[in-house]
Amino acid sequence: MWTATAGRTGRVLQICITLTAVMGFSLFGYNQGMMSGLIAGEEFVKTFETLELPADADHSTTNYINVLRGAVTACYEIGCFFGALFSMFFGEKIGRTRVIFTGANVLIIGAIISTACFPEKWPLGQFVIGRVISGLGNGMNTATIPVWQSECAGSHNRGFLVCFEGAVIAVGTFVAYWVVFGLSFVQSPVQWQFPVALQVLFALIVATGALLFPDSPQWFVMRGHDQEAIHVLSKLKNLSPDSDEVLSAFNFIKADVESSKASNTNWKTIFTFGKTQEFQRCLVGCSGQFFQQFTGCNAAIYYSTLLFEENLGLEKRLALIMGGVFASVYALMTIPSFFMIERVGRRNLYLIGFLGQGLSFVITFACLIKETTENSKGAIVGIFLFISFFAFTLLPLPWIYPPEINPLRTRTAGAAASTCTNWICNFAVVMFTPVFAATSSWGVYLFFALINLLAVPFAFFFYVETAGRKLEEIDIIYAKAHVEGKWAFHVANTLPKLDLDQIAQEARALGLDATLETSGAEKTELALSSDDGQDVQRNTQ
Repeated sequence: MWTATAGRTGRVLQICITLTAVMGFSLFGYNQGMMSGLIAGEEFVKTFETLELPADADHSTTNYINVLRGAVTACYEIGCFFGALFSMFFGEKIGRTRVIFTGANVLIIGAIISTACFPEKWPLGQFVIGRVISGLGNGMNTATIPVWQSECAGSHNRGFLVCFEGAVIAVGTFVAYWVVFGLSFVQSPVQWQFPVALQVLFALIVATGALLFPDSPQWFVMRGHDQEAIHVLSKLKNLSPDSDEVLSAFNFIKADVESSKASNTNWKTIFTFGKTQEFQRCLVGCSGQFFQQFTGCNAAIYYSTLLFEENLGLEKRLALIMGGVFASVYALMTIPSFFMIERVGRRNLYLIGFLGQGLSFVITFACLIKETTENSKGAIVGIFLFISFFAFTLLPLPWIYPPEINPLRTRTAGAAASTCTNWICNFAVVMFTPVFAATSSWGVYLFFALINLLAVPFAFFFYVETAGRKLEEIDIIYAKAHVEGKWAFHVANTLPKLDLDQIAQEARALGLDATLETSGAEKTELALSSDDGQDVQRNTQ
């Protein structure tokens, strides 16, 4: 079993797990920034001649090239989508860290194929195949890492730690933009090959971390390895395996898992309604990823350099510099999220993000309706305002929220479903943006502005505050909302934070499950067995 901790315990172990997690997500951001700079790069276009836009191109040729550019960029998202599907159906059986390790190695293989494509042997096809394979690995990782991270983190700092995953997407984009800009002065295929190959370094760090650090306690309990679960819990909390806090946490996880098994849990359980509201909670988690994409983030990130050059009329080198500045602002504006994610809360940040992004794109499309040099400057201000709001709100939130909002028995499937939503919507946006922007330079921003503003009332009524709450408390919130006929967000706003005893009492009162009667305050002694099929016995004083 993978219970290794590389000699680390407590806070240091949690930080190491977080660093592994954020390196996985840095690959997501790195790919965004990399393709934004490469897609119109001189050497890249020279290698893949079919992507070059002729100076005398007519409308149909321009549309064809824009569609092809979109396809080359978006094929990565198709791979990510199927990688996330793999995690949905097989992740629970394989394990969190095993999926991450496998995903990192698949990504490395894809990056090597893309980098080493031969100019005379259908290079564009080889490049696309490599990107799809890399996407498979990244999809597996992005669907699994948030679950692993959430289950290994405490409720008091879960959002802060998982927030690193979202923030490092921007850091990956920042690194990619400036690497591509620096290599734009190199007049050889290295100009695009080195940025593509650099993904391997990030992936090796992720694979190493997945080998060195343990799977989550919840996964061990779900697979019947109670001894390993207690061992990992004790390491995460830096306490003795027989301490009250460790045993109490184990008992609660065990009760939740037994409840899931008693209800014959499988992926179809995600369509459960009633008190537990699995389906509604899954849709809420998926909606965050839907809105993240259709509010315009990747239209701005993937194509910022092209937008600066073709829509806003900047010279190629200046467009690359502006892309780098754009990525720098993007990375810097993730910093407020670390301080706001727990204090302001998930729900409020969603509302701030949707409103701020919508108004930013209103500025952009209004300035582009009448194309002048001064108006283009105003449009650039709107784009920079958008990425500033996005960086500390919609960037991390959709990755934090699904593992928190979904119950344990559907957490892996729910998180994977939300990640699938991200990638399929990502694909759609990346595909249609070049064509849409070429047809109407301001219409694309009007579309994104409207989606942002429509998301505000949706978030107000359907998003529940999860900051500072134990994952098991969310079950209580939805059950109370169902029983009392109230909005779940209203129950969350009025229900005080609960300890393990209070969660068990509320669960009994709501008829959720009798197995939650184990009290966190009770003294528990465990006679641990090996993996020979014997049960862990609990004797309560």
